[in-house]
Amino acid sequence: MIEAELTADEARRIQLRAQGLLGARPKGGVAGMLQRLGAVQLDTISVLARSHELVPYARLGAVGRREVEDAYWGDGTTFEYWAHAASILPIEEWPLFAFRRRAFLRRGWRWHKVPEGVCDQIRARLRSDGPLTTRELGGAKASAEWWDWSDHKIGIEWLLDVGEVVCVRRVGWRRVYDLAERAVPRELLDAPQDDEACLTGLVGRAGRSLGVATRADLADYYRIRGEQVDQVVGGAGLVPVRVEGWKNVAWADPAALADAPRGRHATTLLSPFDSLVWDRARTSRMFGFDHRLEAYVPKAKRVHGYFAMPLLSGGRLLGRVDPAREGATLVARQVTFEPWAVATAARTERSSPRSPRPCGAPPRGSVAMTYGSNASFRRSLPRSSTQPCASLRRSPDEATDEAPAGPGPRRGRCLRRVSRAGSAGCRW
Repeated sequence: MIEAELTADEARRIQLRAQGLLGARPKGGVAGMLQRLGAVQLDTISVLARSHELVPYARLGAVGRREVEDAYWGDGTTFEYWAHAASILPIEEWPLFAFRRRAFLRRGWRWHKVPEGVCDQIRARLRSDGPLTTRELGGAKASAEWWDWSDHKIGIEWLLDVGEVVCVRRVGWRRVYDLAERAVPRELLDAPQDDEACLTGLVGRAGRSLGVATRADLADYYRIRGEQVDQVVGGAGLVPVRVEGWKNVAWADPAALADAPRGRHATTLLSPFDSLVWDRARTSRMFGFDHRLEAYVPKAKRVHGYFAMPLLSGGRLLGRVDPAREGATLVARQVTFEPWAVATAARTERSSPRSPRPCGAPPRGSVAMTYGSNASFRRSLPRSSTQPCASLRRSPDEATDEAPAGPGPRRGRCLRRVSRAGSAGCRW
């Protein structure tokens, strides 16, 4: 039985609030944010910062790197595991991944066959000398090839997969491993969870983190199968709803339906691995925004840039910024706005004879967004992207969820003082 019918805008605002990007900033700092999201994806790419740092910056503003690192690895309240991808997770979720650890054990391997005897050696070293890095255990590489892991690297990663060891902190970007029996609280380590209980817990958490979601959305959040969602969604504490324009029935967190989302919208750049946008199909459905990470695309074939970050403002994804940094200054190597965000009927008519490129798609170049006036910022942009855009120009104190009336944008302040995190109402 359908509990509620939602418009597409209502569903979008419910998601934004659930993800900590609408309303008051999440309480509890970085640790509270992680509890709310349920998972923060880890990735090796570092442009402005690594992705796991960009996620709290987008929601909390100018938090320091030490605060982020301490929240993720400092006090035993988290662990790393395979969720949406390699992720940092609240330690309370440890029992919920027992089904995945058992699946690895049944299979007997993940990427490499585990050499005989190496796991016993690692267990003994950790028990006597741990915590240890892979280098301290004997080294990570068997050769110069990135994929050619040493026996010790294969062994330690396998023990992490099956839950015998955990990453207790990172030094640089290297994991420091210890035995799970020493690092995971005993009540969680011994908590009995069959597969159904694990899946029920994960589907419920995914639903609360997303606010409203389809079967495919729920499956993607922690990378489980659709049929597994079907088996447990009825007991996950979610209710069925219908969303305008969505082909399939969705599921919602009842608490998210209790009151309409209100408050200020975040204006921020998002990591491509942020949980608001990591599911490309959902992002397209929610925002009409198609995003592709081009870091592994040959440079000549990139459209938006190496690490283009979606630009969120006024509850909408307005465009992309391909960033770099020069000291404390954010440098936008390329800025691309969605055509609807920059075009008025008159402007489109005037610009079309002059430029064959879509409105809002600037030529490649380097644009330094530093302290300055609205006018100076617009003058620094390539001509084809200097059109004012709607909510981008307003700080979170001013921004609302209203769409521009008709094809024309609202006017207001331009992106100002974006060279330092947390300045001028922008979270960068």
